[in-house]
Amino acid sequence: MLTRSIIGLPVAVTTYAGAVDWILDHAGKRDRAYAVEAANTHVAALARTDEEFGEAIRRFDLICPDGMPLVWALNSQLPTGEKLTDRVYGPTLMLETLKATDGRSSDFKHFLLGGKQSTLDDLTKNFAERFPGVAIAGTHSPPFGEWPENEFDIIAGKIRDSGANLIWVGLGCPKQEHWIARHKDRLPPGVYFGIGAAFAFHAGEVRQAPMLIQRLGMEWAYRVAMEPRRLFKRYFTYNTLFLYHLVRDHVRH
Repeated sequence: MLTRSIIGLPVAVTTYAGAVDWILDHAGKRDRAYAVEAANTHVAALARTDEEFGEAIRRFDLICPDGMPLVWALNSQLPTGEKLTDRVYGPTLMLETLKATDGRSSDFKHFLLGGKQSTLDDLTKNFAERFPGVAIAGTHSPPFGEWPENEFDIIAGKIRDSGANLIWVGLGCPKQEHWIARHKDRLPPGVYFGIGAAFAFHAGEVRQAPMLIQRLGMEWAYRVAMEPRRLFKRYFTYNTLFLYHLVRDHVRH
């Protein structure tokens, strides 16, 4: 798939349809673990400024433009007629993938990893109602705080036994990216997604920004308004770093 470098991050020039096609094609291979990331400005800036996270994200096979600023940066490098009209937003990509596998449970099975057990229960219930032909083959809520030494073996065993080849990892950024990258060569075959807040959104625990705010690239402001203590420093820091490196790279080139 065609990619363009956005502050050093190889972001795919793709749509929801293109990303889902790639995902189902690679999930069907069942030959190894593939990693997919929906990257926003936070992910891009962190990959540029944090060496360890940058190494982790380079192990990902498909990086989709989750944030509108990444779409705008991509479009600045594309000719007229090939520009993207929308982002590939992680929570929506999850729904589009579920929709594409509805009624195809013999070929595609999903596994939900991360979050509280109550969240996973709500997700499983909601998805069963919206996509009755989708196979949610298993879930796992890891322990809070420090994980025991055998936690990876437990998780890998559950995924393997479930037969899942679409594994949604909602551990929060950057923990989920580090976990996928660190264990990629040992994970059961399938496509692994760093899916961030999608679990909380689809379980009905956190409200998503209205579509107009999303299209304006201002979802970060909406989320900061909802959770100022937790998110203000993160978004202010990494949005600023993203803009700094974007302008710096543009001037250099």
